[in-house]
Amino acid sequence: MYNADTELLFPPRIIPSLRTLRGATWRKLVEQVEKSGDSSPEKIGFVLLMVKINGCTSCNADSFRAMQGCTLCSKQAIRRLKEPDKSLLKLFNSSKQEVIEYQAENPKTLIIQDPHDKKTNTNKRSRSRRAK
Repeated sequence: MYNADTELLFPPRIIPSLRTLRGATWRKLVEQVEKSGDSSPEKIGFVLLMVKINGCTSCNADSFRAMQGCTLCSKQAIRRLKEPDKSLLKLFNSSKQEVIEYQAENPKTLIIQDPHDKKTNTNKRSRSRRAK
C-alpha cells in the first residue's frame, strides 16, 4: 500500500504539526526549530531526535507505521512518550550536539539546502565540494 505522507526518514515539513502535542517547553522548542534554517544544527538535530523517537530506521513499506504515514506516526510517538518535556529538551540538545560534532569531524560533507528556504536564501554547495 502506498501513502504519499510516508518518507524514508522523519520529514522536516511536519515539524509545525507537532507544536501543540505537549507542554510549553515542547512548544517553544518546536517554534525555535521552525525558525531555524533547513541546514541548521537545530533543524537537523530535531530530525535526528524524531528519527530516534519514531524508530524511522526500522520502518518499511509493509509496516503499519508506513501505511499510516509519517505525520500520524510522529504525532502518536510524541503523545505516547512518558518522559517530561525537559527530558525531551535534553534529548534534543544531545541530538543537536551529535550533529555539530559530526559536521566538525566531516567538514567536506555536502549539505544541500532547500532553494525555497527563506532563512538561508541560497542553494550553493560547500566550497570544499566545488574545489574538486
